[in-house]
Amino acid sequence: MKSLNKVQLIGNITRDPELKYTGTGTAVCTFTIATNRSWNTDTGEKKEEADFTRIVAWQKLAEICGQLLKKGRKVYVEGRLSNRSYQDKDGVTKYITEVVISDMILLDSKGEQVSGGEETFEIPDNLDEVVASSEEKPKKKNEKKEEVVADDIPF
Repeated sequence: MKSLNKVQLIGNITRDPELKYTGTGTAVCTFTIATNRSWNTDTGEKKEEADFTRIVAWQKLAEICGQLLKKGRKVYVEGRLSNRSYQDKDGVTKYITEVVISDMILLDSKGEQVSGGEETFEIPDNLDEVVASSEEKPKKKNEKKEEVVADDIPF
């Protein structure tokens, strides 16, 4: 019997993504997406609720997410649900549920300005070229990678 672990979300990014690199140089990017829903109660009162989901991207997709995503952007992500646990510095077991993505699509229009809190971002008209060039992007001579230490990724 087959099983399926697939998650698809459309939502707004709640904070700028955080791009880091492991000790072996693998890119990892984390961010959170807010998804909203609304419904009417039996009394006719309109209710709204937001769910916040932690998203993790690895390798080239992580670098693309780190380059293109900003707070407030609307995005589609697809991936798998991952549950894991670890012990913090005090020995307390912590549990994390997150979506490890394999695909990401920006849902904002090209050339449109997107508000990300206090800043405004211009989506480039050559977005496809930016994404393609990021896959073959050579490292700059003085580019400093932020290294991920074991305490940052608890697994």
